[in-house]
Amino acid sequence: MKKAFLILFFVAGNIVVAQSSVGKDTTNFTDANGKKQGKWIILNKDVHKECFKDDQKVEEGKYLDSKKTGPWKEYYCNTNIKSVVTYENNRPNGYAKMYHENGKIKEEGLWKNNRWVGDYKLYYDNGQVQQAFKFNTTGKREGKQEYFYENGQVMIEGNWAEGKEAGVLKEFHENGDIKSEKNFNGGTLDIASVKTFAPKKPIVKATPEVKAESPPVVVSKNETVNIGKFNGEGYWKLYNSNKQVSKDGNFGKNRMIDGKVYSYDSDGILTRIAVYKGGKYVGDAVMED
Repeated sequence: MKKAFLILFFVAGNIVVAQSSVGKDTTNFTDANGKKQGKWIILNKDVHKECFKDDQKVEEGKYLDSKKTGPWKEYYCNTNIKSVVTYENNRPNGYAKMYHENGKIKEEGLWKNNRWVGDYKLYYDNGQVQQAFKFNTTGKREGKQEYFYENGQVMIEGNWAEGKEAGVLKEFHENGDIKSEKNFNGGTLDIASVKTFAPKKPIVKATPEVKAESPPVVVSKNETVNIGKFNGEGYWKLYNSNKQVSKDGNFGKNRMIDGKVYSYDSDGILTRIAVYKGGKYVGDAVMED
């Protein structure tokens, strides 16, 4: 009896040590039930994204019972961080930061139930704030809202209520002088209240920086189209290997002109919808529940 107890104690002790080792030192661990646990690093050889090498890191974070939990990092193919998104029960839910490919922050805020809530900021790729918004718990703009020029000067400021302009909205010239004042009631402009102002001092515009156009939208070998063979011109709806919509819009010379580009994580969960207008990225669409 004593011998059997010692054997059982030894086996139990080894199990505890093994579990402790898994929690601390193991990466890409799958438990006996086939569920992903702990830290995972996703390499491109497993997801096959364009411009990445097979041994490059695409994203990393933690799983709990095969569900993403806590902060997850996604990378550009130049190895810079693309986003850091907080997950809860396999859905983006918490603080989120997105980055320009040059490494500077692109946008940040609290993402809950497929919408921004609270303070939110969008940045130019030179690091200056482009928009400073406040959202209520339902994802509608509420309170003071601001737009900025690339030089940091305020462009527009005013208050919003339930997603609509409310009260006096002020516009400014790029040199800081007042440009106009407009009065809104529930999003409706009072035309008679509009005041416009000429700048008090000359507006000196800096030589515009030449920026590269958005990169060509390349159709990978894993993507299919709705009808016919993709030729890079006109309207097309494309699908990834999981039969999920990957691109939807009007193309010209293989570039997305007007439409949406859908991004998914390694588990096939939609993480963002990039909107293009006139051939340039203009922001992200709200993902519906």
